[in-house]
Amino acid sequence: MGELKLLSKQWVVDENNNIIIGEGRKKILETIEKTGSLNQTAKVMKMSYKGVWSKIKATEGYLKSRIVDTDRKMGSKLTEEGKELLKKYNQLKKECLEADDRLFSEIFDKKIV
Repeated sequence: MGELKLLSKQWVVDENNNIIIGEGRKKILETIEKTGSLNQTAKVMKMSYKGVWSKIKATEGYLKSRIVDTDRKMGSKLTEEGKELLKKYNQLKKECLEADDRLFSEIFDKKIV
């Protein structure tokens, strides 16, 4: 048998399973921070501007908090709440992957008969 590995993904959802943040929204937020532009973010991510904006607005609606500030002259940037959401998601992801790897090794390092 070849080498096995575990793939896992994490989504933070509300009580109705609406996505608050996952890998896609994480990438959107990181790209906004990098480019300072929703339009550039949409281009980099090969998404429509409306698609990017809709995901941001949906998350803001669920959280009842703004995560992105937009200004026609100054561009776009994450609010403190947006930065905190991204930071917490990155911490969660890191710790989940470490726990997943540990459990996977404990279970699958045994010989499978």
